[in-house]
Amino acid sequence: MRLSNWLAALIVAAGIAPASAEDYPSGPITIVVPFSAGGPTDTVTRLVAEPMSKELGAQVVVQNVGGAGGTLGAGQVAKAEPDGQTLLLHHIGMSTAPTLYRNLAFKPLEDFEPIGLVTEVPMVIVARKDFPANTLQELIDYVKANKDKVTYANAGIGAASHLCGMLFMEAIGTELTTVPYQGTGPALTDLVGGQVDFMCDQTTNTTGQIKGGEIKAYAVTTPERLDALPDLPTANEAGLPGFEVAVWHGLYAPKGTPAPVIEKLQKALQVALKDQTVVKRFAELGTTPSPEQDVTPKALADHLEAQINLWKPIIEKAGVYAQ
Repeated sequence: MRLSNWLAALIVAAGIAPASAEDYPSGPITIVVPFSAGGPTDTVTRLVAEPMSKELGAQVVVQNVGGAGGTLGAGQVAKAEPDGQTLLLHHIGMSTAPTLYRNLAFKPLEDFEPIGLVTEVPMVIVARKDFPANTLQELIDYVKANKDKVTYANAGIGAASHLCGMLFMEAIGTELTTVPYQGTGPALTDLVGGQVDFMCDQTTNTTGQIKGGEIKAYAVTTPERLDALPDLPTANEAGLPGFEVAVWHGLYAPKGTPAPVIEKLQKALQVALKDQTVVKRFAELGTTPSPEQDVTPKALADHLEAQINLWKPIIEKAGVYAQ
């Protein structure tokens, strides 16, 4: 028997036949969300999971593995079998983790196969509905005058709300008392309940509460106003020039996942992001699906590397690190 045939027979006998687009997927696919259920990344993932299931012909299950600013869930996927059955949908935290965490168990640029960008979500500065300030400038003036009393909520180190808050404090030149939570859901719940004063969070998680009058909104962090919240000014309009931040999301597989599988997942993601239900729901939440040219492995890889380089000096200047 020729050596190549012998190796092929050995692989088949061991039950590890090479993956291909034809035999993939072999069962349910799990997309790990490295944050708690009910948060914005969870919302985005669950919206795209259903149309991806239809396109792939297999159930796509969403699994929440929260903790340590998203690094626990990401680390779990980095160590998963590279067969395309376990994926990761992570946000901007994938680019900040290398600087925030000195003992990070994975390397974002080396331990994953990028599949494509999913969406870029605007953020909005919000407060409890009975907070004294009624405009962004009033909010800035108030927190500066009461910095030892005002509480800023976030979803934990590395979370989008933490990053936005860090930029906000740098922009106004004032350090505030921060209250970290284990996820955006609990943080927003306490904001609605009046246990904390204000936060900066993604529109996918706050639009409903803003429209329902449960929280007070001051500004969106985009260059232009949002169709979902047309009466809400941009931070630039409201008195904080140049304050722009958006939370991008990307889909990844473990390093070594075969190229045919990545290609099939990429196509399924592109189809999902064109699904009219997804487009409609994204619009209602103040965001839009990534354009097809960004739903590619190269686009996500390039964006991730650029974002790591962007955030590194900002985090180092702030001097905020996790264990």
